[in-house]
Amino acid sequence: MARRFREGRQQQEQLTVFDPTQEMRLNRYIAHCGACSRRDADIMIERGEVTVNGEVVTTLGTRVIPAEAEVVCRGKKLEPERKVYVLLNKPKDCFCTNDDEHAEGHTVLDLLGGAVAERIYPVGRLDRNSTGLLLLTNDGELTEQLTHPSHEKRKIYEVELDNPLRPEDMQRLLDGVEIEGEGTVKMDAVEYVRPESRAYVGVEIHTGQNRIVRRLFDALGYEVKKLDRVYYAGLTKKDLPRGEWRYLSDAEVIMLKTGRYE
Repeated sequence: MARRFREGRQQQEQLTVFDPTQEMRLNRYIAHCGACSRRDADIMIERGEVTVNGEVVTTLGTRVIPAEAEVVCRGKKLEPERKVYVLLNKPKDCFCTNDDEHAEGHTVLDLLGGAVAERIYPVGRLDRNSTGLLLLTNDGELTEQLTHPSHEKRKIYEVELDNPLRPEDMQRLLDGVEIEGEGTVKMDAVEYVRPESRAYVGVEIHTGQNRIVRRLFDALGYEVKKLDRVYYAGLTKKDLPRGEWRYLSDAEVIMLKTGRYE
C-alpha cells in the first residue's frame, strides 16, 4: 500500500554567524571562504596544502582567529566572501559541472549567463537527463550540512517509467530493494500521480546516493524515461520555469541553515 507523502520532519540546528574575531576550526573557516567543504578542507590540511601565517598546518582540529590569521590554500590567500544561494530549474541535456569527462554540452553555470560573479557550485547533482531543482552556492558549510548523510533532506521526484508500476513493485520500493554497493535502499513514499496511467509516479526519498532513483527502478526491471526533481529540502519549483533561476530569499537561507526543511 502506498504511503502518502508525509509532513516533513524538522531538524533543529543552531544557526551560526561568522565573526572574524572569534576562534573557529580551520576547516570551518576554509569552508566559509568558499574554497571547499569542511571534509575537503580536512583532506587539504592533511596533505600539507594549507598554511596559517606562513606555517604549514597538517593537524586536524587546528583552530584560528580569522581576523589574526592569514590562511593560504594551495597558494591562494583566503578571504571571507559574500555568500550566494541560487535555485535553478535544470533542463535536460545540461551538465552539473565541467568536470564530467563526457560533458559535451552546456552546464548549469552557463544558464546563469555570467550574472553571478562569485564562484558557486552545485549542492549534489542531477545527471544529464534529469531535470528539476538544483541548488548552487559558495557556502561550504551549508553544502556540508545538506550533503552529509546524518542530515535528512526530503526530496520528491516525478518519474515517468517505460511500463506501469505494478502495485507489488510499489510495495517493494517501500520495503527496500537491494542495490549493489549500497545495501538495502527504500523510498519513503510512492504514489501514482496520473489517473490515466500508472507509468507516472511521484516518489519521496531522503537518501542521496548517486542516481539512486534510477537504480531502484532499474533493479525492478523498469526504465526511467523522465526524472524531474520537484522538491528539495523545503524548496519547490513554484514560479520557476525550466531553465530559469533565482536567488534564495533570506527566509529560505535561514530555513536551510536551521534544518527547518519545510
